[in-house]
Amino acid sequence: MSARRHLLVHQPFFATALRLPDKVALICDGRRHTYAQMAVGIERLAALLTVRGVTRGDRVALLLDNSAELVTGMLAASMIGAVFMPISSLTRQEKLAYLLNDSRASVLITHAALRSVWEAALAVNGSVELCLIVDAGDDVTQWGRRCMPYPTDSSRHLPDQPPSGTQLPIENIDSAESGLASIIYTSGSTGEPKGVMLTHLNMMSALRSVNGYLPMRESEIILCVLPLAFSYGLYHWLLAAAAGATLILESSFAFPLKIARQMAAERVTFFPGVPTVFTQLLNITGLDEIDLSSLRTITNAAAPLSKEHIRRLRQAFPQAALYSMYGLTECKRVTFLPPDQLDIRPDSVGRGMPYQDHWLADETGTPLPNGNVGELVVRGPHVMLGYWEKPVETALRLREAPASSGFAGDVVLHTGDLFRTDAAGWLYFVARQDDIIKTRGEKVSPREVEDAIYALDGVLEVAVIGVPDELLGAAIKAFIIKRPGVVLTAREVIRHCLAHIESYMAPKYVEFVAELPKTESGKIKKTPLR
Repeated sequence: MSARRHLLVHQPFFATALRLPDKVALICDGRRHTYAQMAVGIERLAALLTVRGVTRGDRVALLLDNSAELVTGMLAASMIGAVFMPISSLTRQEKLAYLLNDSRASVLITHAALRSVWEAALAVNGSVELCLIVDAGDDVTQWGRRCMPYPTDSSRHLPDQPPSGTQLPIENIDSAESGLASIIYTSGSTGEPKGVMLTHLNMMSALRSVNGYLPMRESEIILCVLPLAFSYGLYHWLLAAAAGATLILESSFAFPLKIARQMAAERVTFFPGVPTVFTQLLNITGLDEIDLSSLRTITNAAAPLSKEHIRRLRQAFPQAALYSMYGLTECKRVTFLPPDQLDIRPDSVGRGMPYQDHWLADETGTPLPNGNVGELVVRGPHVMLGYWEKPVETALRLREAPASSGFAGDVVLHTGDLFRTDAAGWLYFVARQDDIIKTRGEKVSPREVEDAIYALDGVLEVAVIGVPDELLGAAIKAFIIKRPGVVLTAREVIRHCLAHIESYMAPKYVEFVAELPKTESGKIKKTPLR
């Protein structure tokens, strides 16, 4: 991928399908899909969307587990110039309704098994004109006028098909490198999800940069348990497709022993994870009896690895290179620590990846010399276009670089995260300015959890923070003031949260208190709670 050839998101896949049509691209749910087979499915879906009036710029929401339909939906949307919008299958109906309404999505692709979620969301939505349902069967009458079965080889509702995917030209006929490719929603400090707008240039630039320090080989066999609805997981499909590698998709790491045995059977070479996953993997009884000698690359992002994690991973997999990384949805990836630096600076998240510039800034935005603590600022073609229809929030993150940076007038990303540098410029994460909690490798806004708890009868005040947790990275803890005379237990609070927000957002700990620390203006102060 040269600097001058800016590809569109689907194009690397189709180039590989031309080159390696019979190579296995995806292993999922016990099925093996070749690049040629995937290409046919992508074109079939693209043709159906086109016939149903989906055009350039329309948003295609994908409420799906890790699945062939999810990767197919993303590339089919890209083919016709639409904007794909991956959504976690754990999303609750209230949040789904917000996402569909906020983005004004015109298409929803989802599973029949999630009917209780999407049916309620569609009931309060007027923008979705087509809902494609995976595993719906052919009886469309039960699903409503907007719904139809997801197209398969045996579907009776397909339009005329274009030629085989391997015969299509690589150039897209209705898009541009500056056009919007994807919207990925991320929670913010206000609790209201923000849609990160990523152009084709943003995504392909990020892909190029990651490949610059972590080159993906055609022989790679990647096992991904990370949700593709989030950027860390998503890019493993894009990297694999560009290289001609094989991706094994699992929906979760709920059964670590099963996954470890699959890794051995498939001779997996590449395993991305987060601290939660690695803790479960390392705690498998009899792990040393499973042959994982083929594993040669392990990556970590989303939450930092502890020194103990690093030590145990290297002990268990001495033949594998371990990459510690830092990134955020707004620009995909920022830093990586080369494996040969782990013993020298295990607390560091490394230096910037190729084809970007970065620095630490003080409160005025002025770049700081090495040896200071400041906000991480990033410049490069991988930086997002902005937040969907949120100009105020966008202006807080995307600002003009000062003259002192050497890039006067360029738009740069203020990450909102505090780092420090040592004398040599290596980066060390300090804290998140907006109090976002990273748990199970995912971002959680305390405000979203607090709003859910406030909906519970008897709650007077609540504050939510993250506390260190060996398994989760950070566990969610809620401090609650009850109304006088109310009887409320921690178990009831947790059960209520599990019913109203995603499971990873529910607090692990609940503490009832008589008062919460406050500022002079009356705002709750969370620092003393920590």
